[in-house]
Amino acid sequence: MSKKTAIFGATTNPSRYAYLAAERLISHNHEIVPIGIKKGNIFGTSILDLREKPDIKAIDTITMYIGPQNQAEWEEYILSLNPKRIIFNPGSENRSLAEKASRRGIEVLNACTLVMLGNGLF
Repeated sequence: MSKKTAIFGATTNPSRYAYLAAERLISHNHEIVPIGIKKGNIFGTSILDLREKPDIKAIDTITMYIGPQNQAEWEEYILSLNPKRIIFNPGSENRSLAEKASRRGIEVLNACTLVMLGNGLF
């Protein structure tokens, strides 16, 4: 089943994990919504400008590739998207945001999207 996934920290840099996640999500037939502060296009999809807080509907999963020190200003926006779950990839773990998300009934995972996809656990 396809899971519409917002990639926070999306990039056109092929050496970054966020780029690899976009590639793998597509190869597993998941719709991606790349969101970041750098403009560009990955796999035919434009990166939405995080600073504009784009209104995105029906997000299943947010996969986080932004460090916790840079997440605070986006917390309310992230929560307003009301995803079913947030995956905090290694280096993006954020206890404060995770607790707020959990209180809203959002599943929180400190995990690696790439490993989850590889193991069929996504």
